[in-house]
Amino acid sequence: MMILTSYLPITDPTLIFFVVLLIILFAPIVMSKLRIPHIIGMVLAGVVIGQYGFNILERDNSFELFGRVGLYYIMFLAGLEMDMQGAKKQSQRFLIFGLLTCLVPLILTYVMAMAFLGYSGKASFLLGCIMASNTLIAYPIIGRYGLQRHPSVVLSVGSSMISLFLALVMLAALSGSFENNSGWMFWFLFVAKFTLFCAGSIILIPKLTRYFLRRYSDAVMQYIFVLGIMFLSASLTSLIGLEGIFGAFFSGLILNRYIPHVSPLMNRIEFIGNALFIPYFLIGVGMLINVRTLFTGIDVIWVVLLIVFFGTFGKAVAAYISSLIFRLPKADGHMMFGLTSAHAAGAIAMVMVGMRLEMAPGQYLVNDDMLNGVVMMILFTCIISTLMTEHASQQIILQEKRHPHNEAPQTDDEKILLCVKYPEIAPHLLYLSILMRNQRLNRELVALNVVYDDQKSNTARQEGIQLLERLQQTASASDVKVQTQVRLATNIANGIKHAFREFACSEIIMGMHVHTDANPRFWGEFIQSLYNGLNRQIMLTRFVQPMSTLRRIQVVVPSRAEFEPGFHRWLERLSRLAGQLDCRIQFHGRNESLVLIAEYINNRHPNVRAEYTSMAHWNELPQLAAGIAEDHLFVVVTARKGTISYKNALERLPDELQKHYSGKNLMIIFPDQFGNTKDEHMSFTEAQHHEEKSIYDTILRWIHEKRKVNNE
Repeated sequence: MMILTSYLPITDPTLIFFVVLLIILFAPIVMSKLRIPHIIGMVLAGVVIGQYGFNILERDNSFELFGRVGLYYIMFLAGLEMDMQGAKKQSQRFLIFGLLTCLVPLILTYVMAMAFLGYSGKASFLLGCIMASNTLIAYPIIGRYGLQRHPSVVLSVGSSMISLFLALVMLAALSGSFENNSGWMFWFLFVAKFTLFCAGSIILIPKLTRYFLRRYSDAVMQYIFVLGIMFLSASLTSLIGLEGIFGAFFSGLILNRYIPHVSPLMNRIEFIGNALFIPYFLIGVGMLINVRTLFTGIDVIWVVLLIVFFGTFGKAVAAYISSLIFRLPKADGHMMFGLTSAHAAGAIAMVMVGMRLEMAPGQYLVNDDMLNGVVMMILFTCIISTLMTEHASQQIILQEKRHPHNEAPQTDDEKILLCVKYPEIAPHLLYLSILMRNQRLNRELVALNVVYDDQKSNTARQEGIQLLERLQQTASASDVKVQTQVRLATNIANGIKHAFREFACSEIIMGMHVHTDANPRFWGEFIQSLYNGLNRQIMLTRFVQPMSTLRRIQVVVPSRAEFEPGFHRWLERLSRLAGQLDCRIQFHGRNESLVLIAEYINNRHPNVRAEYTSMAHWNELPQLAAGIAEDHLFVVVTARKGTISYKNALERLPDELQKHYSGKNLMIIFPDQFGNTKDEHMSFTEAQHHEEKSIYDTILRWIHEKRKVNNE
């Protein structure tokens, strides 16, 4: 044993990192067998290996660096994953719960410190500020259960930021009272700097983000850019006089709509944070805790008990009173208490501020008893918060299973087929399908590459295989499974149709054929044959900029579209797209159609920001071009000839789109129509091609053009 202790603590950076990785690997395994949340295991492991435990590791600068990054990461993810529309609708609740979860524990702790501990007014106020704030230490549990956008979670996260901000402002006031320049000029400069930071961030970060995402699609560059924004915001708030965690959260709120929850970039951010930075932070917090102080005397135990009880009791009172006021279920109250009751590195930082404030020569605001009490309080509140959040998450999941709300039935036939050919277009199609798919069903996508069966088929087939492999890698970054196939065919349209049936797909997403001139071949070589020979939904897309930078989706709906069998399918897909991108969606159509669209969205997707504009006649389509900006997506819901929503004006659609909407983000939707008659009877003996127009139409068009030329 003496031989081993001679090598401790470990100071070699490589071995330190190795031991930390072992803890990150085995702590969840051991804790799961004990049925204890693994976050507690990380903190307890830090206690054991730290200088106050068995002194296995030295808390070097890596714990300071990675710990700070982990703390920022928790707050950044909380802002990034927040349901912004839900937050806007609950702004009053945010303010009420935020004030309660800040003021109730502050007042209770202040009175307790004055009455039972005999602290001075300023020391009691500092302790109250510490207990008024909180750290979202249990937030990773929320991500594991997929409850990031649950109303109680959104309410807890937003209110935590309000209480944290108020606590930091009060701490700044307390710190300023010890300085000579604590008058009105101090507060004027503080408010001015804070206002300038918020205004500058809201104006500059979105512009910078759109500029970067439009020009750079590399995964590593995008991730580094996002981290850069987070650290810049954190450092700027530190300069203002607030803790950097507020800046990290604020930058997450701003970037919220540019990083969809199901995007590969979001998956990378969560993965790296949960795998490394956040566990490092939790272990570092544990290493600060000195359990031995509990055995130094009854005074320390008394201080710890009072601080933990009154601070935690104050958070519980605020959470459960708020849940009663808002008429929320009991499980939501548990969740609100669990998320807002923990204290971590933020409490240490506030205590350190107090240790620098001199009340008299050699007498500081924070004494050793308060420091030990706060450090031990961190351990107990982390355990309480983690256990309560885990319990509440399980209760909420069970409630949702008993009372499913807006959940697609398991009989839903959704299975999306991506037809890919060009490497520059394929990633956009994959990203679109990921945004539109039903996450609850969690079904795989099908990526298809059809190759002409000719002399160059072997080369084209190898290129197709490579393209599909890259798509699989991209999809895996979002934890989405993709089934792939390279298919040889003498007719591209028939190859797609037969693959559609073999995979039992529900719809097709494919890129538009791009032409420089308006001509009869606007639809490309085989799309016309495809939509005439297949009655299921087909989406043709053309994106000239990344989807994450879109600000509005404008949808043109033909009259009587609500009577088509595929009405709800395309409406559901567009609603999911608008919800994931957090952008507005505006529908143009007849009032009868708009009423049903509004009813569907209000019932199924209440958080989608939808607008409705009456369009009396399809001839108004060219006039809409003036209102389509570069960061808008223009969607045209069309119809096949002979269907109930078809109109002769749709024959001019290729010319109008090419003339008025060239260079715009465009999507054309052919909805499900006529039931399943065509594709059910499709076979290899069917005709290889379907023409929209007969030879007579072609001859008449040629004669008409000749007469036009002669008249000119």
